[in-house]
Amino acid sequence: MDSFSLNSFVLQDWIVLLVTLVSVLIVVLSLRWLLLVRQKELSTDQRLPRQIIMLVVTIIAVAIVVLSLPVSESSRNQLLALLGVLLSGVIAFSSTTIVSNLMAGLVLRVNRPFRTGDFIRCSTFAGRVTEKGILDTEIQTEQRALIHVANSFLINNPVEVIRSSGTLISAQTSIGYDVHHSIIEKHLQAAAASAGLSDSFVHITELGDFSVNYKVSGLLLDTKSMLTTKSKLHGAILDELHNNDIEIMSPNIMAPRQVDPAYSFIAKARKTKVKETLNQEDIAFDKAEEAEQLEQQKESVLQEIAELKASLKSKDKSDEPENLEKSVKLSSQGSPSIQNEEDVQAQIKTLENKLLLLNTNNSVDE
Repeated sequence: MDSFSLNSFVLQDWIVLLVTLVSVLIVVLSLRWLLLVRQKELSTDQRLPRQIIMLVVTIIAVAIVVLSLPVSESSRNQLLALLGVLLSGVIAFSSTTIVSNLMAGLVLRVNRPFRTGDFIRCSTFAGRVTEKGILDTEIQTEQRALIHVANSFLINNPVEVIRSSGTLISAQTSIGYDVHHSIIEKHLQAAAASAGLSDSFVHITELGDFSVNYKVSGLLLDTKSMLTTKSKLHGAILDELHNNDIEIMSPNIMAPRQVDPAYSFIAKARKTKVKETLNQEDIAFDKAEEAEQLEQQKESVLQEIAELKASLKSKDKSDEPENLEKSVKLSSQGSPSIQNEEDVQAQIKTLENKLLLLNTNNSVDE
């Protein structure tokens, strides 16, 4: 009888463990389906808090299973202590990097030093921002490569951001001492104007042993064509100086050979029309351009939704008895009437679906 009772208690403990294990699995898998599997349209930033919730739920589920094990209380406590030590060790080894990047990502979101689509330069990394994650930031380089830079690295190092309102494009050249600097400044400013730059100026940067170094700069308003404009500026300098019989001394001409004194090292311009080349930015920063346009569309949709909700609030206020007479007078004077509430709700629903579609496209691209 005693042996039968003991076996019954053991069987009962294993049944409790089995029921607990099945229940925990059902809860965890159901929650995972609700938070992650079903929500495929969520972006990376939107999925992160849900993944953190799943991690916490999984840890709690493991602790519940350990508590339901058919072992003695001391053994159960030892298993819980071991689980706590393992969890603490994992957090201790990984928290330094993860937490620092997480906090840096929050700082970047609050300060907003740059936006999606901006040109940035940090240490040896340079390109256009394609995605701002909670742990890292993705930029696209001139070679069309995608680089993921840790947010802590962006916080700990100076970040150069090209302002969307415009940037200075510069080029340097060396001219001999036989040409007066006022003439060179005039031609360099003309070259900057032909390259599409405004407010140009010229600096004399160095008086070398064999030539004078000049630097011409101008304001470019369309920062998306920065690479192409810099190439155009170099070409415009060549055309402007060579077409006016001014010899460029970059690099310094020190050729140890017999040259006719009347000979000039000037490339004659061809009369044929130069075929227009494709802008480098169209190929190099395709993802950054798409990301910027998507971000602008989202902001526009959110603004429209906010305006429609504000109009609904104003309509509710106008329906109050003290404002009813005023609204009637306004409508009789030919002022625009407030839209029907059902129509506004339908517009809001359409815009919310559009925003959901934009988030879906963003997650698919990722």
